[in-house]
This record gives sequence, structure tokens and C-alpha cells, in this order.
Amino acid sequence: MIRQDPGPLVDYESLDEPTLVGMARGGRRGAFREITRRCNRRLFRMARSVVHDDAEAEDVVQAAYVAAFEHLSDFRGEASLATWLTRIVLNEANGRLRARRPTVEIGHIETLQQEGGRVIAFPSRFGSEDPAADAARGEIRRLLERAVDDLPEPFRLVFVMREIEECSIEDTAVSLGLKPETVKTRLHRARRLLRLALQDTLESTMTDAFPFLGARCDRMTNNVLARIAPYFDEDVLDEDED
Repeated sequence: MIRQDPGPLVDYESLDEPTLVGMARGGRRGAFREITRRCNRRLFRMARSVVHDDAEAEDVVQAAYVAAFEHLSDFRGEASLATWLTRIVLNEANGRLRARRPTVEIGHIETLQQEGGRVIAFPSRFGSEDPAADAARGEIRRLLERAVDDLPEPFRLVFVMREIEECSIEDTAVSLGLKPETVKTRLHRARRLLRLALQDTLESTMTDAFPFLGARCDRMTNNVLARIAPYFDEDVLDEDED
């Protein structure tokens, strides 16, 4: 069998979103790989905010990518690709959540006072020359992560998108199917709940919470590509697989 010429090398990292989507629709595995690399961290964080488990969050994201790839022709570009994928991830995560426990009414959630909570064992930063400072920073982050985990889900999702992922109000509203005013209200409520638990001195550590390591990103991407492999022409090699 004669292998088709894969054509000139493509720098996927330099491509804009519409071009990547078009190439992924055309069966270019490297384009879809780049899409996952750009979106993995955000999608993992959102899935983790719902299912509260690292391994299940990874599986949620992978299943959502497969569903998204199968319906890539439905993406119209009215919102960003990350926003479109976020909604698919949340649908998948909430579906799993409904299957394992009863739904709680939001009116009840807003009055719920959580106690305790799990410490999320995310690794701390590498490369610091001050072990004592690293230990202190790690403890602060663990306290923050536990407090975020304890937020009622409607506030937790908004908080993760706005404060940890640093998404805009508009992007958050579209991703979660909310009005911008509701996003603002829930973020205010989430901040107030966290201040009660953590004090204002922890605000400077917000964007360091829930770190996302390259190994997890690569593993998720490789698993997704393996699951959608039947959709690609085996005779056409991407340049990153030569």
C-alpha cells in the first residue's frame, strides 16, 4: 500500500481556532491534539468541580472530547470552542452526578452549611529554593482547595471559572447557561463564604490553586486520541507522529 504524502509540516500551535476546527473536521489528528492541549486544564477543573474526584474528572473530560469530536460539525463558532466544550463537560459530569445521588434543590443549597471537607492532594510548585516557604504555601493552598470544594455547587462552578480559570463574566454565563447578573451574584456569594472560612489574606493565592501538570494533560490527550482513532485515515500520518 502506498502511503499518502502528509504534506508540509504544520505548526498547529500557531493556528487560530477556526483553522484548527476546520482541520480537525478534515481528519487531522494533530489539530485535534492541539485543541485538547489548549482546553484540557479548564475542562479538567470544571469536571473536578462537579465530580470531586481526579480520576473521574479525567474520564469525564475524555468522554466529552469524544462526544465533541463526533459532533464537531455542530460547532458554529457563536461562542469560543472552550466554552462549547465546557458545556459538554458539565453535561457529562452532571449526568454522572445525577446517576449516583439525588438532586438537591438550589434553594436548599444556598442555605446549606458544609462542615469539614476533603483536602485535595494536588502537588505544590517545583523549583523553589525555600522549603519552609514551600511548605507554608502548600498548606495555604490545601486550605483554599478544601474551602472551594465545600462551596455549594452553583457557587463553586462560578468561582472556579471566574477566579481560578479567570474567565470573563460573559464566557462564564454562556458556559453555565446563566445570566451575567446571576454570575456576579453567585461570585459575590462564593467570595463571602470563602472569606468567612479563610480570611482575606488568602486572596493572593487564588490563581495558584488546582495546579494542572503537563503529565496529566498529555495523558488525557493521548487517551482521547486513542478513543477517536477509528475516525482517522490510518494512511495519512500527521507530522507529529512521523
